[in-house]
Amino acid sequence: MALTAETESRLYRSLRAAAGAAAHLVALGFPTAVAVLARPGSSLFSWHPLLMALAFSLLMTEALLIFSPETSLLRSFSRKVKVRVHWALQLLALLCALLGLGIITYNKHLNGKAHFVTWHGLTGLLTVLYASGQCTGGLFLLYPKLMKNWTLAKLKLYHATSGLVGYLLGCASLMLGMCSLWFTTTVTSVSWYLAMLCPLLTSLVIMNQVSNAYLYRKRSQH
Repeated sequence: MALTAETESRLYRSLRAAAGAAAHLVALGFPTAVAVLARPGSSLFSWHPLLMALAFSLLMTEALLIFSPETSLLRSFSRKVKVRVHWALQLLALLCALLGLGIITYNKHLNGKAHFVTWHGLTGLLTVLYASGQCTGGLFLLYPKLMKNWTLAKLKLYHATSGLVGYLLGCASLMLGMCSLWFTTTVTSVSWYLAMLCPLLTSLVIMNQVSNAYLYRKRSQH
């Protein structure tokens, strides 16, 4: 029997809500697992994977999911409150990323190792620089009068699109980190594949959220 449009719409919303709930669990579960593996404080290096997991798995994911109509943890709050919390989470994510980058750079210096010679290192550096630029660009949304020739709607669109690129870079950096010698010797077999699925799942959920927001704005313009 064919599904009605209303039933399909309800099913689609339910699937989005389930995917969003899974993203929340992964966003928290992945850095928790990394903390158990790295044992922060056991060495200088141990802080690097934890800080990067917090930045790009927990804080940045939650900062983007906060605008989801189905899975936001602040659904009942105003848009203004969501924007402020989004800003706070993004700044915390950037702070964690900068600390993580600084720690691994200093750790390599202490051990006489070359800097940024692997795909993980290069992607991680690019991601942190990109996140810094993205946070700076977000100031134009808080103070749109600084961009006189741009409409607020266009600024939001470009910020969301560039933010998605930055988030995908962060997920790619996490996945490349899971190919490192430290991670592959610590996590093996099925557990490694499950770990790789974590950033894949959250990136798919975030991409779906951004694309739906883009389509909604496009329809509202007609």
